[in-house]
Amino acid sequence: MDYHYNTKGVCSRSIDFTVEDGKITDISFMGGCNGNLKGIGALVKGMDIDEVITRLEGIKCGFKDTSCPAQLALALKSLKEKKED
Repeated sequence: MDYHYNTKGVCSRSIDFTVEDGKITDISFMGGCNGNLKGIGALVKGMDIDEVITRLEGIKCGFKDTSCPAQLALALKSLKEKKED
């Protein structure tokens, strides 16, 4: 299923991703550090969303309280919470 998440407090504006059977099958970030975010996308593709959350949650960027990877973790946590309702 396809999802869209509007990020907060980071350079990227949003994240579009697809989850099938609990794994990320496609992902793209709008805005932000192009090369780094393409790299993150390539690394998490095929990963279980719980593993992605565990690895990326709480990462900070410079003096910010969050980062693009941490925003992905938040997007996935939000998705899981919606599915549990």
